[in-house]
Amino acid sequence: VQLVESGGGLVQTGGSLRLSCVVSGLTFDDYSIGWFRQAPGKEREGVSCLSSSDGSTYYTASVEGRFTISTGNAKNTVWLQMNNLKPEDTAVYYCATYEAEHPVVAGSTLMAEYFDHWGQGTQVTIFS
Repeated sequence: VQLVESGGGLVQTGGSLRLSCVVSGLTFDDYSIGWFRQAPGKEREGVSCLSSSDGSTYYTASVEGRFTISTGNAKNTVWLQMNNLKPEDTAVYYCATYEAEHPVVAGSTLMAEYFDHWGQGTQVTIFS
């Protein structure tokens, strides 16, 4: 399985970016695709997730209402539309797959350790 992220960049506070994740090599019909981020000196954080089987989504509270995860008919590309960006959104963003219908969410936290395959990441930097 290969995942390739793109779309990161440098934008001003309040701006928008659209991240893409192209997935190839998946052999399971039902899987979850998640977006995670890691800022310098901070732990990795689950941002959003999409279940391929029913389209259900997950968002961490800090991005709810600002970020939207989606996929196309072919389901080999997943996008993360990020609006009203804030400096605290600055991080390297990774997409990852979990070969199960729904991701594991403990409390309100998307559990990264269940995700099997990861992309190389794309840098998002928000300046004020």
